[in-house]
Amino acid sequence: MVTAPEQAFRGYAAEAPAAFTGADAAVERIGEIYARSITGIRDAYEKVTRGGDKIGRLDGFNYPLLGMIVGPADLEVDARLSHGVLSDPGAYATTLTRPDLFAEYYRQQIGLLLQRHRVPVYVGLSTRPIPLPFAVPSAVTATTPDLSQAILQHFLMPDLGAIDDAIVNGTRSPASSEPKPLALFNAERVDFSLQRLPHYTGTSAGYFQRFVLFTNYQRYVEAFKAAARQEIDIGNEYEAFVEPGDVFTPNCHLTAAPASGQPPQHLPQMPAYHLVRADGNGITLIDIGVGPSNAKTITDHVAVLRPHCWIMLGHCAGLRRSQRLGDYVLAHAYAREDHVLDEDVPLYVPIPPIAEVQVALAESVAEVTGLKRAELKSRMRTGTVYSTGDRHWELRYRDLYRRLAQTRAIAVDMESATVATNGYRFRVPYGTLLCVSDKPYHGELKSKDAADSFYRERVSQHLVIGMATMRLLRDSIEELHSRKLRTFDEPGFR
Repeated sequence: MVTAPEQAFRGYAAEAPAAFTGADAAVERIGEIYARSITGIRDAYEKVTRGGDKIGRLDGFNYPLLGMIVGPADLEVDARLSHGVLSDPGAYATTLTRPDLFAEYYRQQIGLLLQRHRVPVYVGLSTRPIPLPFAVPSAVTATTPDLSQAILQHFLMPDLGAIDDAIVNGTRSPASSEPKPLALFNAERVDFSLQRLPHYTGTSAGYFQRFVLFTNYQRYVEAFKAAARQEIDIGNEYEAFVEPGDVFTPNCHLTAAPASGQPPQHLPQMPAYHLVRADGNGITLIDIGVGPSNAKTITDHVAVLRPHCWIMLGHCAGLRRSQRLGDYVLAHAYAREDHVLDEDVPLYVPIPPIAEVQVALAESVAEVTGLKRAELKSRMRTGTVYSTGDRHWELRYRDLYRRLAQTRAIAVDMESATVATNGYRFRVPYGTLLCVSDKPYHGELKSKDAADSFYRERVSQHLVIGMATMRLLRDSIEELHSRKLRTFDEPGFR
């Protein structure tokens, strides 16, 4: 059993890490190390851009390291815990980034580990340098050959060999002498996604909330914008509403922050809208568009923010004659025919329903619609959603009929299985509530007139159900994080 931190974190710590028995002090030290590294890189970059080529060695501008050493007697035996606990003795470590965004998350996770294992955590400077674009995002726009050459000469660029999902996919096998991972993502993987989120969504990562709704139709955005503005005008729960371009509309009853931001000339690929709470437990809506590739892209990046839950709200094709346009579909299983995640989560892996999310969705449908028992069952059906990557799957009627019948599918869409599978993969509780917009196997094809009628009747109600679900889940966060999403040798951080 390794006991000395210098030996336990050899090769990972650039200096002897300090021991901390309090989460607040540990997070403060993490912030100090990160600030020193970022300042050093930015100062050096400014010198290079001014034509200075004698900036010296850029040593020590690295990510903070967080580690923990747990002995057999230090293990927590409470089998009910889903996170904030380590299952095996040994040394654990991770690199951390952006304490300005994650300070509260770090404080919570470190606090749980300290409480449950009763041994200190270690904080120090890691051996992983911070790549220049993650410290100075504008550096990648350097255009002159001389400046580009100077940047490559003096600074580290992102290393794709260190930016992967081996930990979350369960494919990382550290040597016996290496510390085990303490978190699902290392610092570079987190920074990679933090760079991508504004590009895809048009809003800064700091505005994202921990309860996330995904949709595949623009009309849900309009309904969300209307609901959000009403909330900040008359409510006392949300501080602000943020739209693409970081357009910030404050709740003047709760904050003195001024309105700010400029709408973008062109909307991003997957625009995001945020109903912001002071504790970060507000609601984010992202219009992911159509298709499983978009669904994978956005969930790959949102996952590093460690949301408490994400839910897919969208349209689907109903497959049963008893269904009517406007009926709801509550997915409890997924036929994964989109194939975008097959390499990360093989098809033999089941994607289980998350009971807490299922119950909250069903309760919200009943509350918002006013339907009870048999009447509710007549307008909401629970079953398998078949997700495909083929936008015109209807044209393969003869090929698909048997597969749809064998899966007992009740609806077809293009995004739900991907959103749910990435939720399973990233340990983010997930759910799906769809609305039947057409029934192609029964001659009720999607048309403009039918769509307009459907939109008038259902989009706003569907969106209200999604928001009501998030409020219910917010009241029971601890019960939401399920052990069924955790693997054998799970990292301690949620």
